[in-house]
Amino acid sequence: MDAYKNGMPGDLIPGTWVKSQKSEANGTCLEVLQLPDGQVAMRNSTDPTGPALIIQSAEMESFIDGAKKGEFDRFAFAN
Repeated sequence: MDAYKNGMPGDLIPGTWVKSQKSEANGTCLEVLQLPDGQVAMRNSTDPTGPALIIQSAEMESFIDGAKKGEFDRFAFAN
């Protein structure tokens, strides 16, 4: 498949999806997949057939940079 679109079923995107090792405790996490064109696909690990979000590489780089700087810490909930 050459074209990937937001909302397409995640299980239709071939490749090895990656998720955080922390999710092993409860099985819930986001999974990501590097696409051949440099984009990144993201899906809910509890719903692998559900819709995938396709992210441009620059968007993913910005998100990771912000996460490293703690800009999204307010979204993390203590268990």
